[in-house]
Amino acid sequence: MGVPLFDTSTPLIALRAELRAAIEEVLASERYILGPQVSAFEAEFAAYCGASHAVGVANGTDAITIALRAMGVGPGDDVVVPSFTFYASVEAIVPTGARPVFCDIDPDTYCVTADTVRAALTPATKAVIAVHLFGNVAPVAEIEALGVPVLEDAAQAAGSTAGERRAGALGAAATFSFFPSKNLGCFGDGGAITTDDADIAERARTLRFHGSHDKVGYVQIGYNSRLDELQAAILRVQLPHLDEWADGRRRAGRLYREAGLGELVGLPQAADGASPAWHLYVVSDPEVDRLEGALSAAGIGFKAYYRTPVHRQEPMREWGAGVELPATELAARRHLAIPMSPVLERGQVDEVLAAVATIRGAAV
Repeated sequence: MGVPLFDTSTPLIALRAELRAAIEEVLASERYILGPQVSAFEAEFAAYCGASHAVGVANGTDAITIALRAMGVGPGDDVVVPSFTFYASVEAIVPTGARPVFCDIDPDTYCVTADTVRAALTPATKAVIAVHLFGNVAPVAEIEALGVPVLEDAAQAAGSTAGERRAGALGAAATFSFFPSKNLGCFGDGGAITTDDADIAERARTLRFHGSHDKVGYVQIGYNSRLDELQAAILRVQLPHLDEWADGRRRAGRLYREAGLGELVGLPQAADGASPAWHLYVVSDPEVDRLEGALSAAGIGFKAYYRTPVHRQEPMREWGAGVELPATELAARRHLAIPMSPVLERGQVDEVLAAVATIRGAAV
């Protein structure tokens, strides 16, 4: 029958009437920019994450740039960041005037660690971006113990936890993307910054609004980067269901393990103390081309996300030349995302397993 890489529609079927009503409410209000829906979502999302403040912005990339600037990052500073991540994690540093400094990852969790960050620290390091990649949770407290503020890139980790705390409330600040395929997705672009620091939150609010408090007086060179009312209303309908969906993603990961997928390919490992709400379920294999072929033949969705790490992308040549990141290079060659969603069923897992088993000459 085939299994899609994502299933973003099934979880929303039961919410369609409520979503339509929320959209109609915004249309009737004729408030589209920084209105009551955004204010309410910011309060609700901050409470969900366990943070004191949330600031809605236009997308996850802007969220990183604005958060870094709100943390005081600027020209002459260095920001440590992994190369095995989505391009935006690094791209967003450059507009601040700071220099990205690439670090390696743990090959089992795909996240940065205190050791990989320590190896990349410079006297000019002003911040570390800890990417909670694929929904895993990087060890923020261990990294902060190195004496450098941490910005969580939690774009893929809404609903993930570390101990009793959620991704988004672990570092000096955190950023989220609400791209439609994310764990919490809107119907377009959207993003947010969460923090316990009132000064960071206030600077972020000013920066997202052209560097102004009132669009009359301007105190900084800012951005036009605001979460709009329609997207905020849509996110408010979905937010109460995020924990249920996160548990569904964890259940899907357990189904893969219990079915024996780990006997055929390498499985992602949760970081110590983390309970990932897997945004992507990424396996590894030295014969990844054969794995892709087997999945394709069976109609199973898959995708290699970061075959070329960011430090080897052409626009990053200035900062990536000569950088050696062995775990990153290995992960780039061997990783492959397979189907993951909150509603992945055991029968679909069995289809995936049967396709993977063909490259081993095994039967399941």
